Amino acid sequence: MPGLRAVFLVLFAFPIALHAATRVYAVPVPVEMRSSVFTVTVQNHPVDVAYAAASYEFASFDITGPAEIAITAADPHFWDHGVDIEPWRLGLRAARDRKEPQTIRFKIPGPVKLSISRPGDFLNHAEMLFLFAGTPPAPPPSGPNVHILSAGVHRESLNPKSGDTLYLAPGATIFGSLNLWNVQNVKVLGRGTIVYEGPQDPNADEGWMQRPDWHCIGAYQASNVEIDGLTCIIRSRTWSIQMKDSTGFTYDDLRVIGGNPGNANQDGMDWLGGGDMVVRDAFLRASDDDLAMEGNWDGYTQADMVRPGHDVQNIVVEHSELSTSISNIVRIGWPQKIFNSRNFTLRDSDILHAGIGACGQSFGLFSFWGADGARGDHVNINFENLFLDHWYSLAQIQQGQPAIRGVTFRNIWVLGQPPLVPSTISGDVSSITFDNVKYGQAHVGSAAAVPLFIADGAAQPAFISTHIPTAAFRSDPAVIVPGRKITFTAQFVPHARYTWIFGDGTQAQGRSVHHRFPDAEGTELDGTNGAGRFRVLLHVKDREGHQDWAEQDLVAVAHWHDAMNGTGATQPGLTYTIYPGAWTELPNLALQHAVFSDASTGIEASAQGFTRYAVAWDGLLDVPADGGYSFALIDRDGARLVIDGVEVTKTGPPFAQVCGSPGNAARYAIGSIGLRAGKHAIHLEGLHSESGDAPILLWQGPGLPLTQVPARAFSRQAVDSEQ
Repeated sequence: MPGLRAVFLVLFAFPIALHAATRVYAVPVPVEMRSSVFTVTVQNHPVDVAYAAASYEFASFDITGPAEIAITAADPHFWDHGVDIEPWRLGLRAARDRKEPQTIRFKIPGPVKLSISRPGDFLNHAEMLFLFAGTPPAPPPSGPNVHILSAGVHRESLNPKSGDTLYLAPGATIFGSLNLWNVQNVKVLGRGTIVYEGPQDPNADEGWMQRPDWHCIGAYQASNVEIDGLTCIIRSRTWSIQMKDSTGFTYDDLRVIGGNPGNANQDGMDWLGGGDMVVRDAFLRASDDDLAMEGNWDGYTQADMVRPGHDVQNIVVEHSELSTSISNIVRIGWPQKIFNSRNFTLRDSDILHAGIGACGQSFGLFSFWGADGARGDHVNINFENLFLDHWYSLAQIQQGQPAIRGVTFRNIWVLGQPPLVPSTISGDVSSITFDNVKYGQAHVGSAAAVPLFIADGAAQPAFISTHIPTAAFRSDPAVIVPGRKITFTAQFVPHARYTWIFGDGTQAQGRSVHHRFPDAEGTELDGTNGAGRFRVLLHVKDREGHQDWAEQDLVAVAHWHDAMNGTGATQPGLTYTIYPGAWTELPNLALQHAVFSDASTGIEASAQGFTRYAVAWDGLLDVPADGGYSFALIDRDGARLVIDGVEVTKTGPPFAQVCGSPGNAARYAIGSIGLRAGKHAIHLEGLHSESGDAPILLWQGPGLPLTQVPARAFSRQAVDSEQ
């Protein structure tokens, strides 16, 4: 194999720190890849940060135990609006350095893979840092078919032959591809990085092609392949890892980061026929579907689309973290495609960022798009023990002929955010089961609770909520002030272990525990209004090993907003005002000309013939009890919420849907404020440009789960008091 030698002298990552029992091993980065956006230290010693793709950076190192991390952004104001460290279930919270505010610090319990960004900023233009803390790799093997790449830059693709073992030493960086063409019994081991930057057209979809040197990893009719400890960086508009008619692959400790200007056609892993594969301990950040299955993909001509493909079967993805800037976490099928699939499982994993928007159908945790004459039998699709952080919808399942049978969602724990759009099942679909799907602390026990639309003859799904054990808890008192003792009590479970994760970087054990939140900055350090939202999680595990989780946001308040006095007589509803204009983002309405005002019972308005406009609702919000409240907005074109003259939250800029789907994607934003019981001034703005719907406003507070603000909570001054 050109450029590789069967030698056994390797430059390993070297230990740079010893603190207590933890040893840290640096993984060097080539000078041409080193980043100036962030600097990272582990146990007070620097590790290299590399530029990956798009606006993503990453740092890799190996550790043998807990470690303290410090991250410094080049921009001194980078963390001004908070820090989001995922997976959320780990309960990690950064502390911002008071003297050097561009620096954050936190501790990790051991080897982890983390996504670090600013709250709500995870789409294709986001500046994100991925942190890969691994365990030291095994030493290189020896033998006649072992080829070792030492640390440093290698400008060549890897083309192993059957029976070869490649060992990529920590710090080995390959600018090229790993091509597995008609080979068997191949191993790729070590801790190396492949950087793929190919010739694909950035404005067209050429990434589907089956060619050598066309993906980070490309496989064609390959079998019995093991890939451990590899990092894939994909900068082109191409599928990251493509396997056609290949079987018997095992991926372990895989890290994939993809980003391209087109923000599309850059899947994480694709199976085009084949299967019998295990993906374990992987991290995938893609610009399209993270995991996709088809029988074939040979082009976009009519003949190519309707040509029957080979079966895809027996795939397990576990203990992994999945993130995408657009599209689905898992997709099977495509319009006109003809193939069968069976036995797919995604389990024990974290969904960090699911794509927003739609391509023919809305994106989701699981999408099956069997439209326009697609045919095939698809059975036994399982999602189990999954944590959902940022997500869009649960399932979009459509199949006309013949059928989808046996899709199970078991132990799906949704943390902190509701679905942004409904789920759908339609066509010849049956045996769909929702077993212990929880939004926060609430079980999803009906189609309405998902919410789920059922159409075109699809069978009613089964909802199972008798899961044992059940994690549920309450807190007392309802009003949370920094430094004040709060008692947390879990629902009793026989012979169980209770673990509390408070969202402030601390944990506790026991059925009933006491806790004091240290400040009002919240888990993500975004408590800019004197009130911070902490993400509290409870894990319950019984002696048989069965487990359950519950999550609830609690707001600690350091600054209160008093209720209004002397509002005079009021009547139900809000006043709304129409501002005509063809804006692409929500403007400053104080500078705009209003054409008329009227009243509505809630958050709705009649534009009286205008098609592009902004609208403002004004009135009073009746707060039922003293406490810290979180307010969330769901909107497509842009929305902003102001309470008592303070901006509580604002959605991000409009994000266009793809594949010709009209309108913008639904955006989500949440903020917190401390309110005394009584009436408060509310001002809500929404832009009507592409999508047309009014904003959805939700709230959560003492004894109040996250739910839509009811119309009865709104009022406005009575006409007599205005005259």
